[in-house]
Amino acid sequence: MENNEKISELLEENYNELCSLIANTDDISLLSDFFNCLFTPAERDDFARRWLIVKEIKNGTTQREIAKKFSMSLCKITRASKELQKENSAFVRMLEKL
Repeated sequence: MENNEKISELLEENYNELCSLIANTDDISLLSDFFNCLFTPAERDDFARRWLIVKEIKNGTTQREIAKKFSMSLCKITRASKELQKENSAFVRMLEKL
């Protein structure tokens, strides 16, 4: 178990480091290139789809309409909807930056 704890700690440190780097980078081209290196095309599509879901829900589109319009599962859409409803939601705070 000790090794798993060390790995978890290391992963958390690297995650936080990535968040910090992204937050401190204002070069969109660099970020796009970085994401292209870091993520597969499928992973990038998944990120974009999740953000699309968040924006659609915030704009008042129903979950069923989103599922039909974009061929998505209600499970992913429901997850985003629940996150949007949380107090001090990070989704809401990020949407406010648009």
